[in-house]
Parts: sequence; C-alpha cells; structure tokens
Amino acid sequence: MEHYDGENAYMHQEDDWDRDMLLDPAWEKQQRKTFTAWCNSHLRKAGTQIENIEEDFRDGLKLMLLLEVISGERLAKPERGKMRVHKISNVNKALNFIASKGVKLVSIGAEEIVDGNAKMTLGMIWTIILRFAIQDISVEETSAKEGLLLWCQRKTAPYKNVNIQNFHISWKDGLGFCALIHRHRPELIDYGKLRKDDPMTNLNTAFDVAEKYLDIPKMLDAEDIVGTARPDEKAIMTYVSSFYHAFSGAQKAETAANRICKVLAVNQENEQLMEHYEKLASDLLEWIRRTIPWLENRMPENTMQAMQQKLEDFRDYRRLHKPPKVQEKCQMEINFNTLQTKLRLSNRPAFMPSEGKMVSDVNNAWGNLEGAEKGYEEWLLNEIRRLERLDHLAEKFRQKAAIHEAWTEGKEDLLQKRDYETASLSEIKALLKKHEAFESDLAAHQDRVEQIAAIAQELNELDYYDSPSVNARCQRICDQWDALGAMSMKRAEALQRTEKLLETIDQLYLEFAKRAAPFNNWMEGAMEDLQDTFIVHTIEEIQGLSTAHEQFKATLPEADRERLAILGIHNEIAKIVQTYHVNMAGTNPYTTINPQEINAKWDKVRQLVPQRDQALIEEHARQQNNERLRRQFATQANIIGPWIQTKMEEIGRISIEMHGTLEDQLTHLRQYEKSIVNYKPKIDQLEGDHQLIQEALIFDNKHTNYTMEHIRVGWEQLLTTIARTINEIENQILTRDAKGISQEQLNEFRASFNHFDRKRTGIMDADDFKTCLISMGYNLGENEFSRIMSIVDPNRMGIVTFQAFIDFMSRETADTDTADQVLASFKVLAGDKNYILADELRRELPPDQADYCIARMAPYTGPDGVPGALDYMSFSTALYGESDL
Repeated sequence: MEHYDGENAYMHQEDDWDRDMLLDPAWEKQQRKTFTAWCNSHLRKAGTQIENIEEDFRDGLKLMLLLEVISGERLAKPERGKMRVHKISNVNKALNFIASKGVKLVSIGAEEIVDGNAKMTLGMIWTIILRFAIQDISVEETSAKEGLLLWCQRKTAPYKNVNIQNFHISWKDGLGFCALIHRHRPELIDYGKLRKDDPMTNLNTAFDVAEKYLDIPKMLDAEDIVGTARPDEKAIMTYVSSFYHAFSGAQKAETAANRICKVLAVNQENEQLMEHYEKLASDLLEWIRRTIPWLENRMPENTMQAMQQKLEDFRDYRRLHKPPKVQEKCQMEINFNTLQTKLRLSNRPAFMPSEGKMVSDVNNAWGNLEGAEKGYEEWLLNEIRRLERLDHLAEKFRQKAAIHEAWTEGKEDLLQKRDYETASLSEIKALLKKHEAFESDLAAHQDRVEQIAAIAQELNELDYYDSPSVNARCQRICDQWDALGAMSMKRAEALQRTEKLLETIDQLYLEFAKRAAPFNNWMEGAMEDLQDTFIVHTIEEIQGLSTAHEQFKATLPEADRERLAILGIHNEIAKIVQTYHVNMAGTNPYTTINPQEINAKWDKVRQLVPQRDQALIEEHARQQNNERLRRQFATQANIIGPWIQTKMEEIGRISIEMHGTLEDQLTHLRQYEKSIVNYKPKIDQLEGDHQLIQEALIFDNKHTNYTMEHIRVGWEQLLTTIARTINEIENQILTRDAKGISQEQLNEFRASFNHFDRKRTGIMDADDFKTCLISMGYNLGENEFSRIMSIVDPNRMGIVTFQAFIDFMSRETADTDTADQVLASFKVLAGDKNYILADELRRELPPDQADYCIARMAPYTGPDGVPGALDYMSFSTALYGESDL
C-alpha cells in the first residue's frame, strides 16, 4: 500500500471539492461528456456502453464490468435481481474493490449511486480515473498529477506558442493537444499551419485526429472549452491521460521492439563469429594437412644444387607462407574467446566447434607441423653437409685415381718384357737394379692405392649416388695393383736367377735411379698435395692448412739441394761416358726418369706453390668473413633473445599485477604492443644476417646460444601473448559493461584470483579454483563444482582463466535477467493476447530483422491453431534455441 500513499494524499485533497464549482452547469456538462466517453472507451472492449452516466451505473452491473475491464481482474459475482437491495449490493462490491486498491472513498455511498446522485456518481468516476488512468503516471518520482503535467511540458517544450502550466486554461487554444499529437505522430498534423488565434480549428483538428487515428474517443467539444472561462480541470486531465496512455503504449512497444532487435543483432553477430571460427579452423587444419607431408618428405637429391633449391623453398615457406598462418591461428583463438564471452553475457550455452575443430585440435596439429618443420630443417642441413663432403671426396677420388692410373700406364707391359734373356751382364745388372727401383716406386704407391680404396669405402658409407662407377673404378685399380704385384715378384725372381750370371753394374746409374725415384715420387706427391682441394669451416682449420703449407715451403731448399745432387750424378755419368767413350745410348738402364723430367716437375712444383698460397689466402679471407658474419649475428641475437624473454616476463607480470581501470590497462597494453611491434625491424635485420650465414654454409656459431629458430619462436609467442592479453582486457570490459560490474568489484576479483594463482601464470588449476570458491563462501559438492567447471572451462582443459573467472563471478552477481527481459518484451508486443503474429513483428521490427526472426520462428507451431502465431515458449526458443528460457 505504500506505493499509493502519495496519490492517496492527492486524492484526499480532491475529495474536498468546491461544491459550488461542481454545481456549475458548464463544468458539470464537461465532466459528464468526458467521463462518459472515458467509460465507453473501456466498456466497448466488453461489447457495451452507457448513455447516461448517473442512470446506467445505478444497478452496479456496468460499474463492476468497467472495473473488471480497466483492472484486468475478476470481481465477485454480481446480483442479478432487480430490487434495490440487489443494486446496492452490486455497487458496494464495486466500491469495495476500489477501496481494496488503496483508494479512500470520502462521502460516496452505494445508496447515493443507486439513487442516481449525479454529483456522487461523477465523483466516483473521477476517483476511478485517478486510480486506474492517472495514479501510475510518474515522471522523476513526482505525484500522478505533477507527473502527467511534467510529461506534457516535456513533450510540448519544442513547440512555439505552447506553454502548459495547468490542466485548464493552458489547453484552451488547442495548440497543446496538437503539439502532443505532432510530437508522436508528425504525419497526422501539419503543425506549421496552425494559428494561436484560431482555437476552434485547433481543438477540432486535435479531437478529430485523435478519434480517427489514435483510438481516443471525443470526450469534449471545442465549444465546451472555448466557451468556458476556465475549463474543468478533471475533464482536461482525463482527456490528456488518454493521450498519455496512447503514446506511452507505443513507446513501450518501441522499447520492446528495440530489445528484440538487440537480441537478434547479438544472435546474428554470434552466428557470424561461429561461421568465421569454423572457416578459420578448417582452413588452418587443411593447410597443416597439406604442409606436413611436404615437410616429412626425406627423399634426398643427388646434387648440391638440387638440395640448395630445397633449402631455398623452405626459407620461402618460413618467410612468406607460415607468418600469415601464425596470424590466422592467433585471430582464430581471439575470435573463439570473444565469442565465448558474448555467449556467456547473453546467458547462451558455450560454443562447441565441429568435431576435430576445437582450439586444442588446431594446437595439436600446429605442434605436429612445427615438429615436422624442425626435423625437415635439420635433415636439409645434414643432407647439404653430406653432399658437400661427398663432392669433396668424389673429386679427391678422381684426382688420386687419375694420378695412379697415369703411373700404372705401361707398367704391365714393362714387367712382362723378357729383355733379360738376351741382355749382357751389364744389361742384366742394369735390369735388376731397375726392377729394384720399380719395386721401391711400387711400394711408394701402396699408400695411394690404400687411400683410393678408403675414399671409395667412405663414399659407399655416405650413400654417394654414383657409387657403382666409383666401385668399378676402384676395383679395376685394386685388381691391376694385385696384378702388378704378382708380375713384379715374378720378374724379380727371373732377374735374381740371371743375376748370378751378371757381375757388374754401373753404380752411378743405380745411385741416380735410387735417388731420382723417391725424389720424383716426392715431387709427384708434392704436386698432388699442392693441387689437393680442401674444405674448412673455421679460421682454425685454414690456419692449420696454412701452417702445414709453410712447413712444406721450408723443406724446398733441402729438396732443391737433393735435386742438384741427383743432377750432379747424371752430370758425372755424362762426364764418365764422355771421358771413357762408353756407349750408353744416352739413357739410364735403371730408370725412366731423366734430368729433364726432374727439372720439369720441379718447375711445376715451384709454379704450384704460389698458386697454393693464393688459394689459402682466399680461403682465409672467406673464413674471416664467415667469422664476421657469426659475430654480427651473435651480437644481435644476444641482445634480441634476452629482450624477448624480458618482454614475455613483463607481459606475464602485467597480466597478473594490473592496476587502474580496465581502459587504462587496455591503453597501456596497446602502447606496450606498439613498442613491441616497432621492434620488428631488428628481427628482420637478424633474419637477413641469418640468411647470409646460411648462404655462406655456416653451420655452427660458438659466439651465441641463440639460433634463428629460438628467436622466431620467441617472437611469435611474444606477439601472440600480447594480443591475447589485450583480448582478455577487451573481454573484461565487455563483461563489466554488460553486467554492471564496478571497478572495486573487478579489483576484488583480481585480488582473489591472484591470491590463488600460486604459480603466477595467469591461470588457476581446478584445485586452486575450488579452494578460491570455498574461501568466498561457496558450499561446493562434487556435482555443483562439476557444473561450475563446465561453465568456466567449456573446453575441459582443467584450467580457469581470469576472464572465465570474472564471467562466472559477474554472472553470480548480475542484476538483470535476459529471460525476464524477453518475457517483458513478449508481453508488450502480445498485448491482451497470449501469442504474437508474424504481421505484428513486421510492424514493430526493421524489415531485415523481422524476416530473420520470422524465419527462426517458422518451425514452431502457435497456440489454438492460429496461423502464424507464437506463444512465449516458441518465441523464446526461436530467439535462443535450446536455452534456459
């Protein structure tokens, strides 16, 4: 009853009417006409009306019917008798019902109404009008009369020549009525053509339009108002209240329509987010499915050029193809989190992606992709190293094989000659010594043959693509070597048998042969070493080769002395031949080596030495450049790596120890993100340095523990982490604004979360979350805790994020209920019916949203067989699907 106290005071004052004024014929006429029209506007809903206000209410039947229509409630069953006692009983039932609504009736009794007392009947009707038409009007906590007056003043404020100060003379010129109509339905009245000095036209225009278009019966005539110095206040208030209810009902319908529009817009946006997530997840999984087989393909190539092309293709994948997919994956996770937040704010069930398209499914597939990626890169680099080693070994095999084959050329024919059978003693001795020199030379070549076999074996072990031809050539060399050994032994035996027949030998030729052969072999070995290709990876290795070369050059003076000594032997032989006229035919019988050949090979050695110097200098310069590239990369990597780690730790602290409002935090994080993004040129510069290192085939770097892979992964994690943190703050703002959470509540939520986030990771596991709820006063059983976990952890990952925590807490403390709002909207649009028609939705909603809602409503059946009609459950199910509504 407290709700009506202020109005009762007002009504109590109205009970002390000015008796003289009530008896004024003009005012009584106005009240009769107005109150009769007002009563008929309600009685017609029940299919009846009154003609004479004091006569037609005397039996109490239509009076009770009027109260049932305007209150929506059923009164006690009326008496159907015609006697006075029956009529008094019915009127008393009506008056008792009015009193039950908190209205104090003063000086109004049933007998006076039954007797047709016009003054009391009009007073009773005015009391009913006050209670059921005016009392609930309140603007800014004013009383009913003041509220109605304030509503009129606000609605007519923009109109010139309208100044509403009361409910009598302020309405005489008719502009107030016209302004109210024009404010709400401007198409019905051309307000610009109205004149203040023509009140009859203004009043008739307003009353006619209200009756025709607004369903407001004509309660007064223009002459009643214009012809009275001070129109009756009660009549004017009754008339104006009809305008208020006509327009406020439209406003409620508009509010309901807006609320439905908002729900539809949220549904449409959520469905778009779901479709976008499904497409992103499908595209990512399909791309991963197509990419992993390529990364798992370990079919080696036969050439370095082909493997280099594979490495370049892999670099293009890392630089061009993968980064956009990283961004798509991050955007997919952000969209998923935003969608879940919006669904929770709308009391909608959590979004469950299609089978195999959960965030965890994408993350698992992504992990498989990165595993395959890492293995592929390692395989590429190992394969390039293997091919590089194979090319070097193959070239070395060809050089040694060519030198050995050149040396063995003609050796079999020489060993098979039977010249010793017809030779003289001196010739036999010469042949024997020559063969001894050959065996010495043969022994000297044993090491080269073993090197050739070892290289061929290593090429086989490293799976060299041309191993069959290498093996065939090596086998020919080994077979020939075995044959030469056998033939050499056989010839030695023959010469030894003949040696007993031979007595002398030219010691000088023998000495020449013995010294010339190893010296010649040394020169051949020196030329082979000087022309040997080399492969090094560090400064230390090239310095070792340079040191060995300098040591070799230090032996050249001694070798030159040996050469001069050998040439001196030959000169002495020539001198003896010349002195004693020995017929030697100008050749040495013990060796095929001659001074010209020794000098030629010596000159070749002298030419190869500076060439080797230049090759070592160039390789040393290349290794110095490689060392510079290592240091250049290491210098930046040793800065960028710790920087990324520091930023990751700072973001972790920011996400846990946030201060100020959420907007301040969001601004701070976006500035922080901008500073991180501005660091990208340094990452790009490091990528350039890394590419130079790979192009230079540098495989290790002792100056840093950071690889480009570490930097890339850290950078991607840093960008993803800051984006996720910003998204969490944005979702917290959405939750706060939607649920009306204060900053103090958010601070309390953050403090509780941080206290039980014992690992300071920004998440709580299930046990910590349960402890947190118990500390906040929740009495949790296993079933209740499982229900709560299904809300905060829809993906069943066993963790609770801060966003999910505040969503849950805001849901627990929320003041609004979407279901109640939708129910209220339904009742406003349905009116007196218990259902809504599709055509009614089209009148209240914009065309696109009305079509959307009607399409959603199509599968459901309305009540009572009414075509195109929906009851509340069908209506809410159409909007929300299988929801709590």
